[in-house]
Amino acid sequence: MQGLFLCNSMSNLLIIDDEDKLRSLLKRILELEDYQVYTVGNAQAALTLLQKESIDVVLSDVKLPDMNGLDLLEQIKSLYPSIEVVMLTAYGTIDDGVMAIKKGAFDYITKGDDNDRIIPLIKKATEKSLLQQQVLKLENRIYHKFSFDSILGNSLLLKTAISLAKKVAVTSTTVMLLGETGTGKEVFAQAIHAASNRKNKNFVAINCSGFSREIMDSELFGYRAGAFTGATKNTKGLFEEADQGTMFLDEIGELPLEVQAKLLRVLESGTFLKVGDTQEKKVNVRLITATNRDLKKEVKEGRFREDLYFRICTFSIELPSLRERKEDIVLLANFFAFEYGKKLGIPIKQLAQDFLDRIIEHAWKGNIRELKNIMERSVILSEEGIITAKFLPEDIRNSYLPPAIAQIDLASIEALHISDILRLTNGNKAEAARILKIGISTLYRKIEEFGIIS
Repeated sequence: MQGLFLCNSMSNLLIIDDEDKLRSLLKRILELEDYQVYTVGNAQAALTLLQKESIDVVLSDVKLPDMNGLDLLEQIKSLYPSIEVVMLTAYGTIDDGVMAIKKGAFDYITKGDDNDRIIPLIKKATEKSLLQQQVLKLENRIYHKFSFDSILGNSLLLKTAISLAKKVAVTSTTVMLLGETGTGKEVFAQAIHAASNRKNKNFVAINCSGFSREIMDSELFGYRAGAFTGATKNTKGLFEEADQGTMFLDEIGELPLEVQAKLLRVLESGTFLKVGDTQEKKVNVRLITATNRDLKKEVKEGRFREDLYFRICTFSIELPSLRERKEDIVLLANFFAFEYGKKLGIPIKQLAQDFLDRIIEHAWKGNIRELKNIMERSVILSEEGIITAKFLPEDIRNSYLPPAIAQIDLASIEALHISDILRLTNGNKAEAARILKIGISTLYRKIEEFGIIS
């Protein structure tokens, strides 16, 4: 654990006591141990200071002039959970100690009698406080990574999808995410889980495509030892792993019909049978599903159960494709460039305009997933921190037409060309037809068709 605290050698302490001499003595002792020490004489001054300074450990007298020290302890732990509090008492009793610990104190010591305990006690309290701060930072980082704030984009379609997802997240309703492959369905599912009251439980995801019935059955519901060749021990399925949490089934349209029946039973009764078992298991799982298939069509053609369809489509959210939110492409490209640059140790300074022009006009059939791949490739190939169009795959470079040209259709281009040739030949239609390599009658027809003034 020592390595964790090397960067926190100057920890901040606060001493709360109305005795000036004791405050000064404790301050000198603790400063010799390389602590930054603040002192105040009452509870109100302590609460004011805590709002301004980052404190790791508090030493507080039980008897303060303006508040009971145990009541102050409760307030501090409520407002600043990572701060550890050591109580100081003039007359140590078991009752005082028990009450202090119950209210969240790290420990308590008796003034004068426990001087030898102060330094090691403060060290332990500091280590615990710093560890809790590290855990809190990690939790906040993880939460942000999977929260709705991590979903980038300003387009109206995306904001509408996020708004719907936020509203349903706080319920236990089954959610269906619709959209093309690569539109970020799993990211949305994780954000819904992170915003729900199940966020501290497991989020379990599985893609239903490419599995046989037997494998999918055992993966979702587990199996008993001896259920099939190779089943040497009882094994939990993903539904058991997700108990009290959230299960995300991607590409649910690929789920075999026999497994669909078991899934329907879980949704209706919360129970299922492991493969090879005779005793039902009970779980409480919030289900989020996703598909890029037309499930109504799948139901009509007998590949998807109608009763399951109605059960999972209680609340549907359509995720827009990247080509439907072109205003977000540059934002996403810059974000991925920064992220991959940081990951690969290649700082990116700029995305050149020719690069941006091409990615804005690209069709992005693979959506965000395709854009991420392109940005990783471009970061690797970048020169002096600048990404230009030459680093794009050939198909994206060659399919690009400048906006002014892209808006002109073929008929307009043909009409312009014929007009130019007629001007070149001073209106000599026979010569123009020869240059254009078309018959004279064809030229007359096109002049009339395009309304060319010759």
